[in-house]
Amino acid sequence: MSTQSESARPLVEAINVTKAFHGNEVLKGIDLHVNPGEVVCLLGPSGSGKTTFLRCINQLETINGGRIFVDGELMGYRDQGGQLYRLKDKEIAAQRREIGMVFQRFNLFPHRTALQNVMEAPVHVKRQKAATVRADALALLDRVGLADRANHYPSQLSGGQQQRVAIARALAMQPKLMLFDEPTSALDPELVGEVLLTMRELAEGGMTMIVVTHEIAFARDVADRVVFMDGGVVVEQGPSREIIARPQHERTKSFLRRILTEQDETPEAHPDAPDAGIPAHLRKHS
Repeated sequence: MSTQSESARPLVEAINVTKAFHGNEVLKGIDLHVNPGEVVCLLGPSGSGKTTFLRCINQLETINGGRIFVDGELMGYRDQGGQLYRLKDKEIAAQRREIGMVFQRFNLFPHRTALQNVMEAPVHVKRQKAATVRADALALLDRVGLADRANHYPSQLSGGQQQRVAIARALAMQPKLMLFDEPTSALDPELVGEVLLTMRELAEGGMTMIVVTHEIAFARDVADRVVFMDGGVVVEQGPSREIIARPQHERTKSFLRRILTEQDETPEAHPDAPDAGIPAHLRKHS
């Protein structure tokens, strides 16, 4: 029996996780842990398995091998004598409530206002009282800078505003873990900064986050750790600034060189600027 204390236990622990689609092995034995309050960015080319791994944590995809634990709880299965048995859909849904996920596309209900979108899950999933949920939802919209857009429908909001509503919606379930799957990839470039700023403020507030992103400046300045994936394996990981400035693996070097050239950045650019990659008018000032 482990003597590891609950406080020292990783919030997320993946052990030898494998996943295949139609015989194509997408994850080839992923081992990864994320500590409470830690921000981890997953970097890597398209097809490297980053999004699949994120979806496996949230049980939107079933794993073929290995185990994933969130806060000490085995996700999607029960272990009986070393044999795994799939949980019922209702049990998986209960596990999923503890995890917030923000996708590339905002997936807001188009016929509901921003406020109604944020209230939806607490009222209909958690069966909480609407009056209490409304007050909490308004506070969350204020937290993401959209208090004045509470009664606007998605079609009346910019892409960046819709994504911030999606973040508020995920936070409404009071998750212990937030997963972000390239949350800025569908946005116009001028709208990226406002979403990154919201995510940065979440990180500063102590939220445990796993972020799939190509925003290298954000990964460098906000993440505690960067994990570079390629071909379904973890190639390299370590402190974010160290990996981005001085990657050790040639595959990591070539990937960062290409991405940073596209983003007109260099690994060493603005090393002490905490708001690097965020437009000046959106930066947080003390």
